[in-house]
Amino acid sequence: MPVRIQTRDFDAGAEIAALRRDNPKVGAVASFIGVCRDANDGTAVTKMTLEHYPGMTEKALEKIAAEAQRRWKVMDVLVVHRVGELKPTDQVVLVVVAGSHRGEAFAACQWLIDEMKKLVPIWKKPV
Repeated sequence: MPVRIQTRDFDAGAEIAALRRDNPKVGAVASFIGVCRDANDGTAVTKMTLEHYPGMTEKALEKIAAEAQRRWKVMDVLVVHRVGELKPTDQVVLVVVAGSHRGEAFAACQWLIDEMKKLVPIWKKPV
């Protein structure tokens, strides 16, 4: 299951197409794109620096993605998380889940995002 940490932006459409790979068994694709906002806890933000713990961050994401696949029996999961300096409106994170049915795909996608927020060592430093 693909998990990537990167500084460059991502193309959600291309990522989804690559994950589906024209697989006729895929009946649903659920996705989430997190975007950098211009405020954090009511304070204006001009940029956000995201830092991570290399190696540990990827392992945490891989563990969560594998657990989502087990819990909901979805076919594939993709997580792309950006790090470095971002500005408001920049894409931050992409989560895509491919499965046979929409219910499982949606549930796995939401659970992944919630678990990432709790468990993955990525730190936000708003300016």
